[in-house]
Amino acid sequence: MKCPYCGSDDSKVIDSRDVNDGVRRRRQCLDCGSRFTTYERLLPASLFVVKKDQRREEFSKDKLLAGIRKACEKRPLPAGAVDRLSDDIEAELYQLGRAEIASSTIGDMVMERLRSLDYIAYIRFASVYRHFADITDLKQEVDTLIGAGAETDQPGGQLSLLPGEKSGVLARGYRGRRE
Repeated sequence: MKCPYCGSDDSKVIDSRDVNDGVRRRRQCLDCGSRFTTYERLLPASLFVVKKDQRREEFSKDKLLAGIRKACEKRPLPAGAVDRLSDDIEAELYQLGRAEIASSTIGDMVMERLRSLDYIAYIRFASVYRHFADITDLKQEVDTLIGAGAETDQPGGQLSLLPGEKSGVLARGYRGRRE
């Protein structure tokens, strides 16, 4: 291991500890005496994502994380929830043991987890993932959430999407503007 301070190849391991997905090692350079930390991690086999147009691209956790973060932007979520969600999805993808995964499989995994994490983030992600053409498609998705019991078991103590009495008023008001 090269010393980041003097470039020497001689170093000794002072301490090793297991961390989440690898080993953390504290090292000391035998030439200059500086200490530094290295991390060892097993790199899983390459995983490719098959896009809708049949293109293949290497799986990128950063791309997955960016999409989830965009959906969860400005939402009152616990610290680290988005990172845990992306870690869980990545781990599940590698546990499938396949070299190629359809992008729709990844999208469905994200949708499933966002639905239980935050309804607004779920709707945001769904609007991009499912390519909602107009407000009617969005309303159908919200109605599906409400019909599936979203009113009774809100994740993380969230307020309901549309409170009981207000949903009828909003729907009548919306229809009234159309006519």
